[in-house]
Amino acid sequence: MPSSPLRVAVGGDHAGFPLKRLVIEWLGESAVEVLDCGTHDERSCDYPDFAVAVAKRMLAGAADRGILVCGSGVGVSVAINKIGGMRAAICHDTYSAHQGVEHDDMNVLCLGARVIGPELALEIVRSFLGATYTPSERHARRLEKVLRLERFGITDSD
Repeated sequence: MPSSPLRVAVGGDHAGFPLKRLVIEWLGESAVEVLDCGTHDERSCDYPDFAVAVAKRMLAGAADRGILVCGSGVGVSVAINKIGGMRAAICHDTYSAHQGVEHDDMNVLCLGARVIGPELALEIVRSFLGATYTPSERHARRLEKVLRLERFGITDSD
């Protein structure tokens, strides 16, 4: 990790709350600055609200990375990927968590609290936060194509 603390915005809905709380506690014991973007209990709520809260922190420069948790990880992944500048994936294994950062410059990790257990989740978070983007020619070329899609959508030439 960098010499200055990595700033991580963490959010999740009611289904993700227990795992989100565990992730925040674990992060609090490391050299990471944590921004808790809610929810703060298990009352029913809407996952897109927490994707927006995490994205706002990241886009404002207050957070370097994001972690989102819902029941399956699917909802928060769909929601956060609708927001420009966010590159997120559901990762339920450590390889995808670090490879997504290294090759695709993924900046948000999505987890399914009802899909994986807490120990694996923490290993995945560790793998995600410990990875850095490696802008080799092929990675940079592919990322630029993704960024073009974000800016312009698809065209007849795609």
